[in-house]
Amino acid sequence: MKLFRSIFIIINYKTFIVTILAVLSTWLCGYYGLQADFPLTIIGIAIVFPVVFSIDSAYKRRERTLMLLSDFKAHLNAIYMASQQWIEPSDQAFTADIKNQLIEVFLALRNLCSVNNNNFDEAERTVYERISELSKTLQRLRKLDMYLGEVSRVNQYVSKLIVDIENIKVIKQYRTPVTLRAYSRVFIYSFPVLYGPYFVHAAQEYSHGLEYFMPIIFSFILVSLDNIQEHLENPFDQIGEDDVKFDVEDFADQLK
Repeated sequence: MKLFRSIFIIINYKTFIVTILAVLSTWLCGYYGLQADFPLTIIGIAIVFPVVFSIDSAYKRRERTLMLLSDFKAHLNAIYMASQQWIEPSDQAFTADIKNQLIEVFLALRNLCSVNNNNFDEAERTVYERISELSKTLQRLRKLDMYLGEVSRVNQYVSKLIVDIENIKVIKQYRTPVTLRAYSRVFIYSFPVLYGPYFVHAAQEYSHGLEYFMPIIFSFILVSLDNIQEHLENPFDQIGEDDVKFDVEDFADQLK
């Protein structure tokens, strides 16, 4: 089932629309006797190179997001362990309060990354409200006789949380250049249709019934590349299988 789900992600309605148009173009060119030996190097220069560049760029953004998320969770864990182990004697009520606030901060970050642009500002305010509440609660460490140097270190963990949030926010807001993606899509959807004369010319060397093999393969390959890039472009939408997972529930179970 997982294999079929992955296939349906990269092969969708756009694949079949472009394929139908490419086959129709090939049939019309064959019907009217239009044929030409177009160079295939144009496809490599105009389509494959820009799309591969976009996929690589989107993949690197996803990998950087994973690193930032790991850093974010590590600092959450560090704050929790400090509240649990750096106080003598330990205060169970304070530790439970910190745990709940850490989970709320993580939930707020997940919501920030999953909302659309219309609700982004509100979600951003919520994140910083949770951070502010956490920071105020941590100031109680002074009254619990924690050493000032350790209190300063915990505050540094909070500042690092803010740095991770800002970096993740930038990745969500700024993606692969829009003009490059638009350029790639124009040629991805038009080339299989425009290359109808070439497919007719190449079909002279094929057995009867295989003249539409090339336009089908071209359409599936090019549109599938575009679909892969599109799903990698937004690693937060929880649609593709390669999206970043905000495992808040698993994180909450780890805090014991």
